Amino acid sequence: MRDKLISKAKRWVVKIGSALLTQDGKGLDYQAIQAWAEQIVSLRQQGIEVILVSSGAVAEGMTRMGWKQRPKTLYELQAAAAIGQMGLIQAYESNFSRHGYHAAQILLTHDDLDNRRRYLNARNTLCTLLRLGTIPIVNENDSVSYDEIQLGDNDTLGALVANLIDADLFIILTDQQGLFDKDPRNNPNAKLIQEAKASDERLISFAGSAGTVIGRGGMATKIIAAQRAAQSGCPTIIASGRETKILERIHQKEQIGTLLLPDISRLAARKQWIAGQLKSKGKLWLDDGAKQAVLQTGKSVLAVGITKLEGNFDQGDVVSCVDQDGKLIAKGLINYAYKEARLIQGKKSHEFADILGFADKPELIHRDNLVLCQ
Repeated sequence: MRDKLISKAKRWVVKIGSALLTQDGKGLDYQAIQAWAEQIVSLRQQGIEVILVSSGAVAEGMTRMGWKQRPKTLYELQAAAAIGQMGLIQAYESNFSRHGYHAAQILLTHDDLDNRRRYLNARNTLCTLLRLGTIPIVNENDSVSYDEIQLGDNDTLGALVANLIDADLFIILTDQQGLFDKDPRNNPNAKLIQEAKASDERLISFAGSAGTVIGRGGMATKIIAAQRAAQSGCPTIIASGRETKILERIHQKEQIGTLLLPDISRLAARKQWIAGQLKSKGKLWLDDGAKQAVLQTGKSVLAVGITKLEGNFDQGDVVSCVDQDGKLIAKGLINYAYKEARLIQGKKSHEFADILGFADKPELIHRDNLVLCQ
């Protein structure tokens, strides 16, 4: 299972915890950051897209301020993040640039991922950064987030990013070898769980207590994050970042760490979600050619095949596709808002830029975001 999964995984989200990036609370470990950059560059050169979810900003800010304990108040935490973020990104950029790559900073809050339009904007930005060959570095926007919208930990953030950009693999690197059936710190007979379903209810009971003076996560948060990633069909590997060249060894299909598998594929998870959205925000009428292409050959829905549309939908909303008699054919996530779709109705994709002033996607609904209703 692992060999096949790794062979197919071309888009990775990698989360690296504070303990692996700092010198036990004494600021950033620049030698470690250099090593991580070299591994990520090696993956990129082998055709793997990597989004890095990196801790370390708060720890670096604490060091610069001379604080020994993680701040208790939100405003001090925000200040530490703002101070430390500069040094963290500068360290990554200097190391990636040596190899001809640019780092790109993305700061997110829960609000960004709950709001549909901002969610799509974040997704499009990340996908564009990957297409441009950069290394996106994602962190929680601690300097402006507040209690109600804080993501809580970078394990959760990593899972949400994996869902956001349809990752093939989510890797959580920690200072533990993986998930054990008992706490290995207290039980010498504890056994490493090499593979399990993320939905296995026993996993949380296996997790030990949390965190360090610098970080705020524990094994339980990593399991919860893996379960979140599994909801969109993304598998997770929890492994030790203390191991030499761990990312390259995972890529080489070494049996290392704990692999937590989703119950369904990524594509099936997305289509299951679409099918469950009972309320469509709009309707597209497909001509006979478009109907045949969708039903018989599994094609996307193109603007040129639309004869009429109605609704008040935004980009990313679920809309219904009907034939000329009004019979429901399919439902899907539309790539354009109503006011834009109305302008390109019946037009070919190469005309979009002249009509709209921009061209986002060549199809109204991509086949991967389309569920047949017949």
